[in-house]
Amino acid sequence: MDFIEGEYININKPYGMTSFGALAFVRTRVSRKVGVRRVKIGHAGTLDPLATGVLILCTGKKTKEIERLQLHTKEYTATLQLGATTPSYDMEHEVNATYPTAHITEELIRSVLLGFVGEIQQVPPSYSACKIGGDRAYDLKRKGKNVELQAKTVRIDEIELTAFDPTTMQMSIRVRCGKGTYIRSLARDIGRALQSGAYLTALCRTRSGDVCIEDCITLDDFPAWLDKVQGVEE
Repeated sequence: MDFIEGEYININKPYGMTSFGALAFVRTRVSRKVGVRRVKIGHAGTLDPLATGVLILCTGKKTKEIERLQLHTKEYTATLQLGATTPSYDMEHEVNATYPTAHITEELIRSVLLGFVGEIQQVPPSYSACKIGGDRAYDLKRKGKNVELQAKTVRIDEIELTAFDPTTMQMSIRVRCGKGTYIRSLARDIGRALQSGAYLTALCRTRSGDVCIEDCITLDDFPAWLDKVQGVEE
């Protein structure tokens, strides 16, 4: 493999790490392996720190493919807690409001999910990497500033309800969608459509284009994988 010329590295990003943190971990070790100060590397689509799964890294000239790779269809699995919300729509922040859930049934959930298939308008989370006048939205929010993001058109190809527990009011879904879809915003909007609230308790990107999570290397396994790579000189 020629990391300086350009390669793809498919990583299974761990929980609690930023996408940039995963990229930096890989870049440090690849740069050391090939004997350069800093190998050029980028990623094809950010994952939230509390999300896991497929993170495609591109090195060298393959970084020119990032924009094309970001257009690929993604697939996620997610677990939602119904009856409550958080400011970030996930577990990064504490619950800030609770709502009734007695009326929520599996039949109602399945009916509501149908309304999200196709092209929909979605407002990104205020705690997101979206830019407002050159600043990241999450940076502005953490400074206590008001953040208003505009709705954008996103594409949901499929939503499948994979589990629902009426005792805990937790539901799990599988989502296949296009570029720019925020699953956290989808959770928020599903909660509202159920006349309740919802936030994510788990999120995993299981596929990006043709790359499945089974094809990805964990960061724990990456050093050993790199040691075995053929055609790389130290």
